[in-house]
Amino acid sequence: MTFLDKVLEQPSYGWRDSEGDLVRPTPKQIITEFFHRLNIFRDKKNWLSFTSWMMILVLTPCLFLFIFKFFSIKLLIAAFVYSMIVLGTHGTIWHHRYCTHRAYKFRNNFWRFVTQNLTIKIIPEEIYVISHHVHHAKSDQPGDPYNASGGFLYCFLADVNHQPIARNMDEKDYNRCVKLMKHTGVNVNTYAQYKKYGTLANPLRTMVSIILSWGFWFLVFFLIGGFGLAFTLFGAAGFWGVGVRTFNYEGHGKGEDKRREGVDHNWEDMSVNQVWPGIVAGEWHNNHHLYPKSARSGFKPHQVDLAWYYIKTMSVLGAVSEYTDHKKRFYAEHIRPVPAVELIPVTVEAGPATI
Repeated sequence: MTFLDKVLEQPSYGWRDSEGDLVRPTPKQIITEFFHRLNIFRDKKNWLSFTSWMMILVLTPCLFLFIFKFFSIKLLIAAFVYSMIVLGTHGTIWHHRYCTHRAYKFRNNFWRFVTQNLTIKIIPEEIYVISHHVHHAKSDQPGDPYNASGGFLYCFLADVNHQPIARNMDEKDYNRCVKLMKHTGVNVNTYAQYKKYGTLANPLRTMVSIILSWGFWFLVFFLIGGFGLAFTLFGAAGFWGVGVRTFNYEGHGKGEDKRREGVDHNWEDMSVNQVWPGIVAGEWHNNHHLYPKSARSGFKPHQVDLAWYYIKTMSVLGAVSEYTDHKKRFYAEHIRPVPAVELIPVTVEAGPATI
């Protein structure tokens, strides 16, 4: 087995059946696994998955306060922009293109810290990064932690059921995980601490970072627009935190081949380019699977890429020291120019004039 074959904690129903095909668990099996892995009283090593969903639970009353107490058209617009555009684009900038694929580099740790904390903290880097490496290595195959062929719940609850790192790694494999996270600046456990907590992230440091992030941004939002804006945007963050868990199911055709000739150019997996995720978050998913290490995935003129605009702006300002842009390669390899009509010269021989 390769490192990526064993780096994630296999669910109780497994990745493959006896014939090597994807196990498609029933909804009951998925939900049972979900609550089993959330139970911190059964196993304290479940703490990170529990924390991830507890954040959503804590943010839910904020959404209700917005709807039933502070609702206004202005706040609705603010909630839409923050959840659909700001958080979505930040997820692409930070978790996707930097933490996972290292598509660009920061000039120094200050700009990395600023970019990391542009929004309130919702997704722990560990849950996203390690599993996303596996996703690209095994896209739409058994072992892909959010394989759309497994169904909606298989993807929606993947952050608990399929994405946590394995808890029985030896020190060599654990150190390989550490290397995948080192550039993110996230402080990780020693191997002894990993054996105790089952994670790269340290519980105390993780909780402190969440409290500081939420406290800072609640104060900023309050100073700008009072409790109304603060609860609205925190509620919007919770809404996004649930919605983003549906993306890979949609982004891989809901388990069907929905790729379109001339729109999707990567035919190695079922990823598709979708207009809405592309516009609001720069997530042109088929383009991304074609060139995962590119800091830009909106290659065509109509493919708005807000994440790329941020990275490019930071580069102009000197905050980003280098980046990879595969736009020219994309056009050279996948957009064939229409050849000009070849004119074949015709020789006309002169003959005797006739009347």
